[in-house]
Amino acid sequence: MMNDIIADALTRIRNAAMRKLEVATLLHSNTVVGVLNVLLQKEYITGFKVIDGQNNKKTIQVELKYDDNEKSVINEIKRVSKPGRRVYKNASEIKNFKNGYGTIIVSTNKGVIANDEAHAANVGGELLCTVW
Repeated sequence: MMNDIIADALTRIRNAAMRKLEVATLLHSNTVVGVLNVLLQKEYITGFKVIDGQNNKKTIQVELKYDDNEKSVINEIKRVSKPGRRVYKNASEIKNFKNGYGTIIVSTNKGVIANDEAHAANVGGELLCTVW
């Protein structure tokens, strides 16, 4: 039984990028779709699509992005808040990450958004993961 579907999704993306695969297959969750929307908006991935499977089990196909040297655009993707230890921050504490080169993905009452959007909207929330 899996407790943390977000950590599983991030690990699958990380492993597929290390193996230089074109597509990674993730388990479906609305939160995972929110995280992927932020990754797509920040151009860490080229796209994703939700696929209906057998027995109403949905999966997500994520198209990974690589640079000209066939190196993954994602240098590091790391889970911050875990089921055993949740991490919450105010809007004033969510500013930038890696001097603006990285992104913190935050779950707020306005949905799953990036740290710059959360700071601009003056909302805080749970820090899901960091990407750079």
